[in-house]
Formats: sequence, structure tokens, C-alpha cells
Amino acid sequence: MTSPSLPSMALKSPALTVRLLGLILNKAESVADISFTLDDGTGRIDINRWVNEFSDANEVAAIQNGMYVRVDAHMKGFQGKRHAFSVRPVTDFNDIVLHFIECIYVHFETGLKALACREKGVPAWMQTNPITSTPFSNRVKGYHAPLTNQSSAFSSTDRSGNDAYNLVLGVFQEPAILGREQGLHVDEVVTILGVPKHVVMDAINYHVDVGHIYSTIDEYHFKSACNG
Repeated sequence: MTSPSLPSMALKSPALTVRLLGLILNKAESVADISFTLDDGTGRIDINRWVNEFSDANEVAAIQNGMYVRVDAHMKGFQGKRHAFSVRPVTDFNDIVLHFIECIYVHFETGLKALACREKGVPAWMQTNPITSTPFSNRVKGYHAPLTNQSSAFSSTDRSGNDAYNLVLGVFQEPAILGREQGLHVDEVVTILGVPKHVVMDAINYHVDVGHIYSTIDEYHFKSACNG
């Protein structure tokens, strides 16, 4: 799922937040909160909004199914849901047009990067183990046992680390992975790439900070913020 703020967001704080824009679906109310699905045209995400004060109750009462809203929410959720602290109706519908223009831009930018890789003879997520340089027979079964000097050969703090960041993001942007509602477990990324877990975690933390990926059902499952 994308939003006007998401691709360029580079906030780094204990409670990382993001602003989303989309259509309200499946609104359900209770005494303490409301839950709904936000659909921005590229994907859907489940969101909770707690009702703690009178002003909160007034805010959520104005939100109805089929309405376009802006949602300020925490990137890290609980049980697969984002927790919003602000849900407000869109009043300037030019914002919706701008949102879809930016979605198209991100889609083409991602597609052009993949095309450039194919033209160089390298698939979008790379078909070789970055440590052993041997081809994978397929994505998971092609895993090779880590080498003893792997940590020194593939550090996330030097130039190779930048490559690691790109490789990790590439895995999350694979079409088969994008289709997973719960995202991908950290250990699966380690198995697919055959690199040390701390390198994968460094890359994941970076991409979470800049809004490329987000956690889903727990602190070990992550999903790309761009559903292609």
C-alpha cells in the first residue's frame, strides 16, 4: 500500500508514524474503539482507532464507509493492524488525484529498476547467492550453508552493506512475497539470501525507518509498503 507521505518518509523515532490516504471500508464500532479497512487503490490495510476522549468520539462519528480520509497511524501495529491517532475526511479532492499520480510514479520507478536489472542479465531480486556467487536452483532450496568468514565478507556498514539493503528490499518486493498478507519472516529472508541475520536485521531496520517496509503480525514479520 502506498500513500503520498510513505515513499519519501524518513522519520526516525521510537514510535514511527505514517500518513495514509484512502477509502473507508468495513467500519465497525465498539465502546472503546472503531476498526476499518483503508483502501487506497493499490492495496488494503486494517486500522484501529481508539476512542479515549470526547473529541475522539466526535472524530470517529464523522467517518463513514465510502469516505476518503487521511489517517495518521503508527507504522508498527498489533495483530496485523495499524493504530491510528487521527482519522480526518479529505476536503480537498485534489489530494486524491495527487495520491494516484504518486502511486503511478512509484509503480513505474519500481518497474524501471526491475527492467534495468533484467537488461543487465540480473533478475530483480538476483538469482545468485551474494556470498558464494553460485546460482540458486530456486529461491529457498537454493540456500547454501553460510561460510565461516561470511560476516567479514558481507558487512552492513560498508559498501557491501548497501548491496545488502538492496537485496533485502528486493526480496520483500517479489510478487509472490507481496501477495502474502502477513509478509515475510526475518529467518526466511536469511535463508533466501544466505547472509548473516544481523546484516538482514540492519537492512530491515533501515527500510522500516524510511518507510519502505513495515511490521505486520509481530516484530519478526515484515511486508513491503509498496504493493506494486
